[in-house]
Amino acid sequence: MRPRGEASDLRVTAIGHSTFLLQIGGLNILTDPVFGEGASPLPFAGPRRHHEPGLALEALPPIDIVLQSHDHYDHLDDAAVRHIAQAHPAATWCAPLGVAARLRERGVREIVERDWWGSAHVGAAAVTCVPAAHFSGRTPFDRDRTLWCGWAVTIGDRRIYFVGDTGFHPLFPEIGARLGPIDMVFMPVGAYEPRWFMKPVHLDPDEALEAFAGLTRPHDTHATIMVAMHWGTFTLTDEPMDEPPRRTQIGWAHRGWAADRLWILNPGETRAVRSVR
Repeated sequence: MRPRGEASDLRVTAIGHSTFLLQIGGLNILTDPVFGEGASPLPFAGPRRHHEPGLALEALPPIDIVLQSHDHYDHLDDAAVRHIAQAHPAATWCAPLGVAARLRERGVREIVERDWWGSAHVGAAAVTCVPAAHFSGRTPFDRDRTLWCGWAVTIGDRRIYFVGDTGFHPLFPEIGARLGPIDMVFMPVGAYEPRWFMKPVHLDPDEALEAFAGLTRPHDTHATIMVAMHWGTFTLTDEPMDEPPRRTQIGWAHRGWAADRLWILNPGETRAVRSVR
């Protein structure tokens, strides 16, 4: 793993679920760091990891920014947060309202906490907390006491959007108009069955593509890349593990979009683009 990418590169390594290492503009950005064996408060219960992390915690390069979307166990991993806080103490964590306290309890020092549409500058990066349709909580007694979100990041002339966890909502075109043109969107496509239960909080592949269409419509000549995430690591819902990427690829092809603009990465796979314009 290169400690840092070139300033002109946009480099992505898949670690698993919603965890990615982005090397962009000379910075290293980590999303929703989950490296543990399970996604549960109990080590002997709950969803278990189906593959090793694509990059070990100890192998991470120096981390500058962590994008935290919310506090669920498959997105906020207690042991990983503690390790990163100790090994990368200068990293700035970007979190929605209420989550900063959870991070501080685990040793994180530098935190930017924002409400939806709130922005901040973190070094050379401009970050914006983006609305999502989801929920939060780590126990039966703290549901929705903290916020959930996505994060848009601009570094130089590069723009990426980490969608986080979300159901379908009407604000995707507004997000694209306000924060685009977006070079790369990290879009959840899994954990969606049964629909009567999961529809308000998780996109299925068809909805993910509709969300992508809304995001990119305000800048429809821009060659935005979509990275499919939130599938293949934990069995959280009823659909087969391999169904989300298959349905996403089929729907993408049906819309006639360029095949090289859909990235479905295996754990540990790295891809880089020198220009997405």
